[in-house]
Amino acid sequence: MAKTQTHYVCQQCGRTNPKFIGRCPGCGGYGTMVEEIIHQEPERKGRSGLPKEYAEPKALRDIDETAEPRVETGIGELSQVLGGGAVPGSLILIGGDPGIGKSTLLLQTAINLAARGTVLYVSGEESARQIKMRAARLLENQTADAEIPPALFLVTETDLDVIFSHVRTLKPDFLIIDSIQTVQIPELESTAGSLSQVRECAGRLRELAKTGGITVFVIGHVTKEGMIAGPRVLEHIVDTVLYLEGDRFLSLRLLRSVKNRFGATSEVGVFEMTENGLAEVYNPSELFLAERMVNAPGSAVVVTMEGTRPLLVEIQALTNPTSFGNPRRTPIGVEISRVLLIAAVVSRRMGVRLNEQDIFVNVIGGLHISEPAADLAIAAAIVSSVTNRPIKADVVLIGEIGLSGELRGTSKLASRLKEAKKLGFSTAVVPKAINRREKLPQDIKVIEAKTVREAIQAVLLPAEKDEEKTKV
Repeated sequence: MAKTQTHYVCQQCGRTNPKFIGRCPGCGGYGTMVEEIIHQEPERKGRSGLPKEYAEPKALRDIDETAEPRVETGIGELSQVLGGGAVPGSLILIGGDPGIGKSTLLLQTAINLAARGTVLYVSGEESARQIKMRAARLLENQTADAEIPPALFLVTETDLDVIFSHVRTLKPDFLIIDSIQTVQIPELESTAGSLSQVRECAGRLRELAKTGGITVFVIGHVTKEGMIAGPRVLEHIVDTVLYLEGDRFLSLRLLRSVKNRFGATSEVGVFEMTENGLAEVYNPSELFLAERMVNAPGSAVVVTMEGTRPLLVEIQALTNPTSFGNPRRTPIGVEISRVLLIAAVVSRRMGVRLNEQDIFVNVIGGLHISEPAADLAIAAAIVSSVTNRPIKADVVLIGEIGLSGELRGTSKLASRLKEAKKLGFSTAVVPKAINRREKLPQDIKVIEAKTVREAIQAVLLPAEKDEEKTKV
């Protein structure tokens, strides 16, 4: 007879403990230990535990390496992030904050995939009527003959055994689970969304995808830290992990790949949330620069890389004499440690007095820039604000700043400059390189600078006579 044991599992890091404790010793989370009941089956002897059919070892050189044909999702940005389309028999996980648009994206994908095969959409959070209303809204402003395809099937169910019975009946080509935290296996005593339920359900869905050749899309909830719930258990099981990022109060959305067994993890898809769902943004740089004020002090443009895609982003800085003993440093879209470093270099190497100035830095459009290539643009925006001298409107600044005030090179400089030229910028300030291997485009003026002082002085315009000036 099977023995029953009880232990407590942290829902954040997966650490187990025989007794309940309020604070997890592994991750330090409070209230994350949840009771789980484990049934220990008696040990089986011999080969009775092996399946009747199992894979035989094969020589590596005898295995057919022909790539499986990818399926176009009907959404270009999603297909690009997936590496050219969805691979049959793959398990794809999409995570993101609540209300960011995960269900909307997958419902749009389901409508498009229904023209290429049978799709089963399983929802454990919404009723069938709610999903039908959302699907009708997505098709509202499309062509007159646009309608919900007949190959798209919907079921509201949380029992994984019942879902598998529907799969055996319909034999779909695509399966969408919304969401994995609502699906449960009745044999397990733990509640839906617990570590054991998520791990077991994901494992069975992976087996279904591999053995049946079904492409499975799974939506995963995220914790308050922004990580997918289930201590990376899901990320280890699935083939592809996509994150839908962005501010829910802004329209821009970024679909970023952090794991992809069938493609690169450097691709990023850009969407805009509209009344009729997520619309693809083919040129996001125009969106970021649409409302830019020309020749405004404290504004600089940088070409940043989101995966393999160059994006032109405006960085704004505002300096103001502090009213407190310690000046404030308030960044939005960049790390505060980066702003502190840049402010220290500008103050020490350029002689700009910032110890009595509050500094506010903002990345327009809700983007978060983490690459150091934006250092020069941030420094230029700060100096432009404190001296009240605008930066030339047709200039982009690219470069990493060292502690000695030197400029260091960045990757993919040629593609950055091509994107800047395409949007009408005629001049680019870049770090000076001794042996530059990549060939830069000839149709844009390139100013190479060794130091941050040299770079910023080359792009600042004269201040107006009636304005107070600070010597740089």
